[in-house]
Amino acid sequence: MKLYNLKDHNEQVSFAQAVKQGLGSQQGLFFPLELPEFELTDIDAMLEMDFVSRSSKILSAYIGDEVAAHQLAERVKNAFAFPAPVAKVSDDVACLELFHGPTLAFKDFGGRFMAQMLSYVSGADEQITILTATSGDTGAAVAHAFYGMENVRVVILYPQGKISPLQEKLFCTLGGNIETIAVEGDFDACQALVKQAFDDEELKKAIGLNSANSINISRLLAQICYYFEAVAQLPQEQRNQLVVSVPSGNFGDLTAGLLAKSLGLPIKRFIAATNANDTVPRFLGNGEWQPNATVATLSNAMDVSQPNNWPRVEELFRRKTWRLTDLVSGAVSDETTKSTMRELAEIGYISEPHAAIAYRMLRDNLQEGEFGLFLGTAHPAKFKESVDEILGQELPLPPELAERAELPLLSHNLKADFAELRKFLLKA
Repeated sequence: MKLYNLKDHNEQVSFAQAVKQGLGSQQGLFFPLELPEFELTDIDAMLEMDFVSRSSKILSAYIGDEVAAHQLAERVKNAFAFPAPVAKVSDDVACLELFHGPTLAFKDFGGRFMAQMLSYVSGADEQITILTATSGDTGAAVAHAFYGMENVRVVILYPQGKISPLQEKLFCTLGGNIETIAVEGDFDACQALVKQAFDDEELKKAIGLNSANSINISRLLAQICYYFEAVAQLPQEQRNQLVVSVPSGNFGDLTAGLLAKSLGLPIKRFIAATNANDTVPRFLGNGEWQPNATVATLSNAMDVSQPNNWPRVEELFRRKTWRLTDLVSGAVSDETTKSTMRELAEIGYISEPHAAIAYRMLRDNLQEGEFGLFLGTAHPAKFKESVDEILGQELPLPPELAERAELPLLSHNLKADFAELRKFLLKA
């Protein structure tokens, strides 16, 4: 598999190199040189397969012979060791529940697959430092995927006071090879620090720097697989008129969905649902890329005003000669998010803010005869405080959260200052 840097098309790397390197020069994202496409008969046959077998075939289409087929299948099996069920919400809408993994969020798929791939492509004595920023769920998924791995140090930055307490408990209580830093600033400030670190060649070499954000190609490819899994669970008549609504912050999930469509998966159209951090909906409306300052919302994992994956979305649309104007996008306020959560609860489905935003945009845009699917990206209990208050009921804690709720936080505190971060990274 060859990938090229979106900011320097002359920089081309193998899959293994892209996994280890994370970003290209000038902080450029890697993107597949070849865009594979399955025949319709292949798609039909694949939809009859089990999740792991199908996912291995999808990933093999991109990775090629860089990872032996039996090795890839084994590592996919290790990574995707939990289901992604489609839950009925109403006659014409269902939720793809991506929160049945160890950290109760969709990031488990990408985080665990990346850990499997990084251990495969790295030398036994190679020291690696994973540096990543999180707006909530990435941190936990990455921390648990790499926890206890030899020769891997994980450093996770998150905005202090801007993620839910239970999200924080999931990854800031592990210790060992997992180090967490509460940064005085928002997610974009955390992300900027990560990018500065990747621009520092001396630092990169000294600590073997890598990233586990959705900018890493292995995480992105893993996310393609659950779109196929969703369609496999639908009857034929719903597959033919499928509209998918994606709660969007950094836009990795949407990118993966579009790549699934590019492979031949029959998805009629996508909806990119955002909160008040509405850079993309405004851009699609007026053609001007004008990020505002990030604002804190109920759906904190989507509090991103400069989504990292957007260049990949634009590149895919360009290469497939799709029209960006066909991508429906819109922003949902906190008040509407709350009323939507109550609306869902009244029809018997308990949701959290991110999925509620996707549902709202789906419900408002679904046309007669279409079937709608929205992504449930995190377990409602990860946002227990806000969900309990909005719905006026007490959510029980699943075991994964209950066992960590009372543990002490092990985080360090830092200003949004690169010199301080650099010193921290070099101290070990």
